[in-house]
Amino acid sequence: MGSLEGQVSLLIALAMLAVKIFAFVSSLTFSGDTYEAAGKLTKPAWTIILGLGAVLQLLLVSTILNLAFTVAALVFIVDVRPALSGLRRR
Repeated sequence: MGSLEGQVSLLIALAMLAVKIFAFVSSLTFSGDTYEAAGKLTKPAWTIILGLGAVLQLLLVSTILNLAFTVAALVFIVDVRPALSGLRRR
């Protein structure tokens, strides 16, 4: 068994990866027109940012880039996704 610190670090890393994967998959479900109508970055931009973040975390577990891409995924989930969902319902 690893140390408690190692286990907590692993759980945090898995949670960060889960957030990135959720945001990436969610970004694929909206049309490019919806992004433009919401006044957000384009669909290709968001999918590249979110996909690259997930891939980099799998390759380089703990870097400052990992944290930056996690923040980007959280911004997508908290700001962009609700704006896109609101437009889809109309």
